[in-house]
Amino acid sequence: MGGKYSIYNNYDLLPYKEINGFDDQAFAGYESILSEINRLISGGKRIFVFDLYPGVDKEELEGQLKRLNPSLFIDSEECSFENNKIAEIFQDNITEDRVFGVMTYKKLEDCYEPSKIEKVRKLISDTNQGVIFIAGVGAGLITLGEVYFYFDLARWEIQLRYRKGMPNWKCDNGDESILSKFKRGYFMEWRLADRHKKSHFENFDYVVDANTSGYPKMITGKAYRSALHQVSREPFRLKPYFDPGVWGGQWMKEVFGLDQNTPNYAWSFDGVPEENSLNLKFGKVLVEIPCMDLVLYRPEQLLGDRVHARFGAEFPIRFDLLDTMEGGNLSLQVHPLTEYIQESFGMHYTQDESYYILDASEDEETYVYLGTREGIDRKQMEEDLRKAQEGNYEFPAEKYVNKFPVKKHDHVLIPAGTIHCSGKNTMVLEISATPYIFTFKLWDWGRTGLDGKPRPIHIKHGLKNVQWERDTTWVKNNLIDQATVYFQEDGLTLEHTGLHNREFIDTYRYTFNKTVTCYCKDSVNMLNLVEGAQVTIAGKNGEFKPFEVHYAETFIIPASVVVYTMTPSGPSEGKEVSVIAASVK
Repeated sequence: MGGKYSIYNNYDLLPYKEINGFDDQAFAGYESILSEINRLISGGKRIFVFDLYPGVDKEELEGQLKRLNPSLFIDSEECSFENNKIAEIFQDNITEDRVFGVMTYKKLEDCYEPSKIEKVRKLISDTNQGVIFIAGVGAGLITLGEVYFYFDLARWEIQLRYRKGMPNWKCDNGDESILSKFKRGYFMEWRLADRHKKSHFENFDYVVDANTSGYPKMITGKAYRSALHQVSREPFRLKPYFDPGVWGGQWMKEVFGLDQNTPNYAWSFDGVPEENSLNLKFGKVLVEIPCMDLVLYRPEQLLGDRVHARFGAEFPIRFDLLDTMEGGNLSLQVHPLTEYIQESFGMHYTQDESYYILDASEDEETYVYLGTREGIDRKQMEEDLRKAQEGNYEFPAEKYVNKFPVKKHDHVLIPAGTIHCSGKNTMVLEISATPYIFTFKLWDWGRTGLDGKPRPIHIKHGLKNVQWERDTTWVKNNLIDQATVYFQEDGLTLEHTGLHNREFIDTYRYTFNKTVTCYCKDSVNMLNLVEGAQVTIAGKNGEFKPFEVHYAETFIIPASVVVYTMTPSGPSEGKEVSVIAASVK
């Protein structure tokens, strides 16, 4: 396939990790799953618990389970508080803001009425005959039963279901905006569900991938835990997803071979463990589980002892792609300072970031907006931003904000508090800290969203975080052209490309045509092949099967790997390639 942007066209859209030794412990489709439950019933098991992540289709599951004619079927969610009571409990977390809430520190059991749970437990103990099924979100709060199933769901799939009209858990808000639904999920539901799931990893007898409506896949708890052990000790990729946007471009559509009928693609998320999934293959059964399961279950092995001590079971680095090729400018924006995100949103750390220019148009100037211009009238800029927000006025961005030219392989550093955005006709690899929704838009070039509604602008939040002293001179001295050669020998150049000393992420670019040795240094490494067709990652002493990576693919090296090698391979054998690597300082 040739084209305007085509380079290698070898991006793997369905990466998976092969898990050996459990082929007979994987089940595909309801018929296979129900057959396994029947086998357990025949073996004398009576109490079956089916715990669900919020968003799993409970009605679909209930319909299938009732085919087995249980003597007693209990909906665990009937033990929860009424919807309005739950809304009251979490009102401080949900807030009235259209986009932002406050991170909850409550637990799933805070949504359930103890007296109702005790009543159900008594009903179970008084039922001496037949099979008992308990199903729903929080079913494991009642009992773990004799066989405990956990039905899991990827956050991206949840968001797609929101778009199709699915309400939030314990809500009647199917027609509400996707932003409001996402906010409730991000700040409340997913936190409750992850804490509940984390407390039961060792209890799972079976784990079910519920991402495909009508066709779940199931593995035993032993297979699930063994797979997470394996993945925490070797390189892996996440399942990518792509989404259009008002400023989206054409580069990913062509280079990655995406749906040509979609008008554009703005984002690619292939390095966000909070959002992305892992594909695990057991024989012929491909199972998708949230990557957060790995983060929560094997944090020390994945992150490294030093990083785990600092961040807990959170993955602190995020890679994603922003495509404005033949598209438009991103919104002019700023991210919150650390103390602001802690005080306002209950987050531990903030969204520092950087733009690595993976590609850029050669036909016209490409640029980024970064920092304020010297000598501007701050009050006038604030007034112009507010006037633009009200409509019928175009904010004169270039009067107030620096516009710097960029080219392929430039790396622009963006510590929180710095006004910025990427211009059109660039392909940006965004390397940043993980709190990824805290973008305060100051000006969006007068655009509406794909839904035809005005995109949210956050001038009040934004102006409280803009660091006005980050002007032209400061940006040039601190954020632009900061790459320095760290080490050089025949066949290898290692450059330190950032980040700023306010940011906890370090980035290095390896340019090489031979096998090079790399060290994790007690930190998870996140990397992307930014130039070249293919490299092969190997353990220094053959600890894992060699792992192939292709152009523009993000991949993760757990800290437990300690030492690994990278070698140009396939079409790139003997040729020069470049890899950008990020770790925690």
